[in-house]
Amino acid sequence: MGSFAGHALPGSFFLFVGLWWVIKSSLWHLTRRNKNTGSTRLPSRASQRRLEIIENSVIVFFSIVGILAEQFAANGPKLQLYDVSENHWKDMANWQHSTMYMFFGLAGAVSLIVHTTAAAPLPLDRLMLCLAFFNEGFLFLYHLHGRALLDIAVHQLLLYAVFGQALIAFLEVFYRGNVILELLRSALTMVQGSWFWQIGFVLYPPSGPKWDLTDHSSVMFVVMCFSWHLMFALVFTGLIYGAICSVVRARLKRTPPMEMGLLSKPRERDQESEDEVF
Repeated sequence: MGSFAGHALPGSFFLFVGLWWVIKSSLWHLTRRNKNTGSTRLPSRASQRRLEIIENSVIVFFSIVGILAEQFAANGPKLQLYDVSENHWKDMANWQHSTMYMFFGLAGAVSLIVHTTAAAPLPLDRLMLCLAFFNEGFLFLYHLHGRALLDIAVHQLLLYAVFGQALIAFLEVFYRGNVILELLRSALTMVQGSWFWQIGFVLYPPSGPKWDLTDHSSVMFVVMCFSWHLMFALVFTGLIYGAICSVVRARLKRTPPMEMGLLSKPRERDQESEDEVF
């Protein structure tokens, strides 16, 4: 990640995943809330499961791409952990980044097992996601030794989003299907993605003047800038949820009303099995 492109790659990945999670969580929540209308215009459980499989396949793919990029692109260590000729560890930053991608790849692989077989309990996918985020924050926490003031600050701010995601994913192990937790996790994922881009522009500006990495005023600015990233992510999440809500309602209005005799009993409508909550 020691370049602008090295920060843009994970930034784009987290932005894409965060945006997708907002759309998916909003759609699934509104689908569950309106499932009693009997509309065939809303996604079925089978289509939801297929999308989970596609999503986690993409996560595994991008994790592999990230590992290969860290190891073999831009003078990477090429899977060499220790340089015997010089008696020191080789490119530890690249190895830490590779380890981060490994955990997300593992989380995606476990989620594939969860959603394609009955070999693992459903909450295991959220637990592995929690561990992936926690591992990312843990690695970055010990990634800053000897760096400049501004460099340390932008990475420390990233930790707030990362550990926040880990905490929310852990809560989802026990409160699965809670739309507030899902949307907050999605928003923080977009914050992490946009902040990776911000770090790239601060530390490795592709054009224009370079930042003074020892200036305290710059630190104050990036702290304020992080607040802006968080605010825009939350507002954007709310706008997407509102837009999807409007679309779902419009589709339901075009659905012919079902006869009362075909509707489920109130108690049955209020109950959701674990398999119905993705």
